[in-house]
Amino acid sequence: MFRKSTESDCRAIYNLICDMENKELPYDEFEKIYFKQINRDDMYCLVNSVEDEVIAFINLRFEDQLHHCEKIAEIMEFVVDARYRNRGVGKDTFEEASRIALDRGCSQIEVACNQLRVDTHRFYEREG
Repeated sequence: MFRKSTESDCRAIYNLICDMENKELPYDEFEKIYFKQINRDDMYCLVNSVEDEVIAFINLRFEDQLHHCEKIAEIMEFVVDARYRNRGVGKDTFEEASRIALDRGCSQIEVACNQLRVDTHRFYEREG
């Protein structure tokens, strides 16, 4: 089930990001940033959940960019719980995020991804 993230999703998203980064981040700082972001009009944190458990999320930022002369969506973070990878969850979450970006008037989605995340690069290339 897709929905916009809420304050109650903070801990689940924190855990997914710590897993992605392979380190424990300071929760107090994470929580402050998270609460600011979920209330911003230029950001949208999409949650994919199963029975109220967050299994994936994608955090988008929307902005007008000079070098495009258009509004662009940028993927800030995108994580799928390891137990749900390779099952279409990432593809479905990305497609829903793409619909949201289009509804917000974005002409494209951009992403920057650590070079070490080879599987993630493959995913983005496959999804176009």
